[in-house]
Amino acid sequence: MTTTTALHDLTVAQLADLLHARKVSALETAQHFLTRAQAHASLGAFLDFNEEASLRQARAADLALAASRGSATPTLLGVPLAHKDIFVTRDFVSTAGSRMLAGYRSPFDATVVAKLAAHGMVTLGKLNCDEFAMGSANENSAFGPVKNPWDLTRTPGGSSGGSAAAVAARLVPAATGTDTGGSIRQPASFCGITGIKPTYGRASRYGMVAFASSLDQAGPMARTAQDCALLLSAMCGPDPDRDSTSLDVPAEDFTRSLNEPIASLRIGVPTEFFGEGLTDDVRAAVDAALKEYEKLGAKLVPISLPRTELSIPVYYIIAPAEASSNLSRFDGVKFGHRAAQYADLTDMYKKTRAEGFGEEVKRRIMIGAYVLSHGYYDAYYLQAQKIRRMIADDFQQAFKQCDVIAGPVAPTVAWQLGGHGNDPLADYLADIFTLPGSLAGLPGMSLPVGLGANQMPVGLQLIGNYLQEARLLNVAHRFQQATDWHLARPEGFGA
Repeated sequence: MTTTTALHDLTVAQLADLLHARKVSALETAQHFLTRAQAHASLGAFLDFNEEASLRQARAADLALAASRGSATPTLLGVPLAHKDIFVTRDFVSTAGSRMLAGYRSPFDATVVAKLAAHGMVTLGKLNCDEFAMGSANENSAFGPVKNPWDLTRTPGGSSGGSAAAVAARLVPAATGTDTGGSIRQPASFCGITGIKPTYGRASRYGMVAFASSLDQAGPMARTAQDCALLLSAMCGPDPDRDSTSLDVPAEDFTRSLNEPIASLRIGVPTEFFGEGLTDDVRAAVDAALKEYEKLGAKLVPISLPRTELSIPVYYIIAPAEASSNLSRFDGVKFGHRAAQYADLTDMYKKTRAEGFGEEVKRRIMIGAYVLSHGYYDAYYLQAQKIRRMIADDFQQAFKQCDVIAGPVAPTVAWQLGGHGNDPLADYLADIFTLPGSLAGLPGMSLPVGLGANQMPVGLQLIGNYLQEARLLNVAHRFQQATDWHLARPEGFGA
């Protein structure tokens, strides 16, 4: 396939092959995707373009490809992508989906952005997200909600909803996302794409606008496990000088074991993930996926994660506590929004933060300040940290019986935009299956395994032990070799 009319139907791996074979240019590819993304602006996925910068990067990639003359070059050279607007970028506006940072331009690139650029990837723009990555529906962005390409009346999930929607609609072959409590896995599930959150510390958090520092982690979102493996290989690696939580683990090639057989694989199926609250349509799709794994030779092992329900209160104590600290830097003094009129310094702080932050961000800041306050720290925050350790221990007990854990990503398919109204608890409860792995710092991913109610995508969640990303990607890839759910596409986003 060499015509631009078909470029958006190609995966990252397929595009890379065409670019290296010089059957299509990086410039031609970038122009095609920019035109397509701008034509579908009503989806709300993109927040910023800089066509001059994107085409400059594409021309540089073409020069590098021409100079290689068959020698070894980065696999991703010339392949386009877009970044969740939680990553700061020099050539694009970086807002974190907030009025507080409207129009802000960073003087440097986030480490993840710089690493992907070093591999020759071409940045097409910045993608919409829940404000400061706080949300499960991408309705908390100060710049409007993102629509799900499968049904424009429904949420794409959050907070990486712009990333998921852009990939699903074929506006870009891949995107970066961040996952604090499920914000890569849940939108990937809702939009029918593949996304992976690596082990906490695998990818540097430098230049990633912080929400909850002990939970935030970057990861790739694409249509296939193979594509995610290619991107993750470029994104990961130690960054000790700029991120003290970065793991001292060398970068690795996550594609190395994609095709290994899984005949002896033990898949743990948590009882707690299949109880009350899981809708029948999601259960049916997940059950069918597990049966497919049995056909591939894997063995299903019943396991228990007994503190699953406790993950919601634990997360919504720890994450807001860290957010209240991280967001204190946005005070109108050095950068970002500043109130136009104020009486004194204290009044400026108050008005600036009242104007700049959205309702959900304010809610979490107040919760966090409360649980960290004198007299409540021991009763709430300290207890939550103790239970967090117990949740991590539950996973280690489970991994004595299995190699990976599988279950639903979310209890339902994507809900209607505005469907949870003014009830934040409804959004919080929707994270029940993704929060435990996040609290434990484990790698987890979502891959499409079927369609549920109203023909909306359903994702299967795979959770691995620490530093077992290669195994997860192998397990997902073998499923995608045997099925074609990853090829399904939403109507209305064809040529």
